[in-house]
Amino acid sequence: MKILIIEDEPLVAKNLEKLVQELEPTAHILAVIGSVREASSWFKTHPEPDVILSDIQLSDGVSFDIFQEISPNCPIIFTTAYDEYAIRAFKLNSIDYLLKPIDKEELTCAFAKFRKNLHTSKSDVYQEQLESLLTDLKNHATGHKYKTRFTAHHQRSIVAIPDNRVACFYRDEVIWLQTFADTNSQRLITDYNSLDEVEELLNPEHFFRANRQFIINKTAIESYRTHFTGKIEVKLLVATKEEIIISKEKAHQFRGWFELG
Repeated sequence: MKILIIEDEPLVAKNLEKLVQELEPTAHILAVIGSVREASSWFKTHPEPDVILSDIQLSDGVSFDIFQEISPNCPIIFTTAYDEYAIRAFKLNSIDYLLKPIDKEELTCAFAKFRKNLHTSKSDVYQEQLESLLTDLKNHATGHKYKTRFTAHHQRSIVAIPDNRVACFYRDEVIWLQTFADTNSQRLITDYNSLDEVEELLNPEHFFRANRQFIINKTAIESYRTHFTGKIEVKLLVATKEEIIISKEKAHQFRGWFELG
């Protein structure tokens, strides 16, 4: 296994090298790089490593700038003391990260995950995950908190779904994402733990929390009708596993949202 370490603190880098050599005696550490400029230059003249261990905050900027430029095909394990939102972004985009100080057991798990996926063609997946992560962090930095791409499982791969192709999110033991298009609809499993978690990421102008089971996209709604009880039944452009019912208490809020924009 060929490993590149990007870390600007000499003592931290030395300890990380020692830990890597202890856990992976046969691994070859290609280089230890301490800046964005040095890393960008290194990638121009060297073949890509098998895995990258990268700090976020470097002496001359952030490592995200490196990966926006080179778009690596290999997995990246970030080492970070970054803020809470960034940690959440890593989780939601299935990007590996380790909190400083680096824990031996957590690094062991990260390497184990890498080895598990070693013989699977995942370069496109890594690029999709990294692109989505960088978009999320950029949006956060500019004050825009809404997510516009969502990762989900399709067969043995991870796919990225734009928000305008999401008909709904729904809960059925796990959190599912259902797509809609002119020709078909897919039901895909996500890694989210709850609809509450998903709801925080969505633009409320486009998505509505219908009930405990469903969050629906305005553009995916074909029609709705009001029951004599005051409840609303929503019909989407795609067939859903269950009827989507909005309570009498939320009916007025739904009508206002649906008619807006």
